[in-house]
Amino acid sequence: MSSSSWIQDLARAVTSREGLRRALSLTEDEEGYFAALSRDNHAGPGLSLRIPSSYLDLCTDHPDDPLRRQCVPRRQEFDRQPWEDDDPLLEAAHTPRPRLIHRYRDRALFLATDTCAMYCRHCFRRYFTGKQRGPATGEEIARAAAWAGQTPSLRELILSGGDPLTLKDEDLEAMFLAFRAARPDLVFRVATRIPVVLPGRITPELSRLLRQQAPLVVVTQFNHPRELSPPSTRALEALVDAGIPLFNQTVLLRGVNDHPDTLEELFRGLVVRRVTPYYLFQGDLAPGTAHHRVPLGEAMEIFSTLRRRLSGIALPTFAVDLPQGGGKIPLYPESLSRREPGWYHLQSLDGTWFRYPDEAFAEEIDPGAASRPESSVKIK
Repeated sequence: MSSSSWIQDLARAVTSREGLRRALSLTEDEEGYFAALSRDNHAGPGLSLRIPSSYLDLCTDHPDDPLRRQCVPRRQEFDRQPWEDDDPLLEAAHTPRPRLIHRYRDRALFLATDTCAMYCRHCFRRYFTGKQRGPATGEEIARAAAWAGQTPSLRELILSGGDPLTLKDEDLEAMFLAFRAARPDLVFRVATRIPVVLPGRITPELSRLLRQQAPLVVVTQFNHPRELSPPSTRALEALVDAGIPLFNQTVLLRGVNDHPDTLEELFRGLVVRRVTPYYLFQGDLAPGTAHHRVPLGEAMEIFSTLRRRLSGIALPTFAVDLPQGGGKIPLYPESLSRREPGWYHLQSLDGTWFRYPDEAFAEEIDPGAASRPESSVKIK
């Protein structure tokens, strides 16, 4: 196989209702998405459509297929809850340079491109992803690299987007070299869904390129055991055999993996493939994603079951990114001990309490409380 054949595979990805109709019998909810697009003059709820054939081939024609739910849009994407936000992690407020997000002292995230091989319907960064901005420019890379060189507290740089592995090898290498020249000691993290949705992109050339950028780790996102297909397994093996550490972040998704048996099979399958289950994330409060989120209390019950079943090497950390830029916190049963009607109270690492909606009781939620951190309640 040619090392550039993945580019042709990506060009043949499904990007339209007509393409989906040729592959699947669309449900009323799926057709409703496109009908709503037409009524809104194609403005849409903020996320493009693209599904590579390598992923679509894994989907079935069953309307509740867990892989199909991740890639085929539904009319519910036009529904917006009062507590949802276009920028749910408040990334814009932590952007010292264009495309550079610095929320934690020792690490920053660079939006290498807004392009993904597949636009997952649960995406939280829909304000940026798939907006035809393309890869970061040379000037944007240079400004971010200069900032990294002037920020001694920085130890890790996460390349994300979009998906950085949609870049061509030469562009990806130039980006690495710019940051490495400014900070030879940086640890790179590459956040990617490519091994899941476009495994042919993991070529021997790419594996060598990534190995040359050490210290570097790759963080994947497998959400369902069926995504551990033979091509995906070969892609993972190629990376690990090249000496690249692999970690996985799973998003807890309604109708996809919201059962302990499903997650147990996934996490054990990752360990067998030499991938460390790193995080299990509660879905972020992005607009149009409520139908993907599992209510937090139910999510905690699922994770509590996993804690009893799995060893430390197979059990990821269950975490949530707090609204309004409160940051990432691990979740344990005691995390949910303080409540008011319709809301959980969760404490950030700096001691601030934040309200998080209990969507199992959405009718109890006061929408006006959605955007207010409980700044008056500080833990000394």
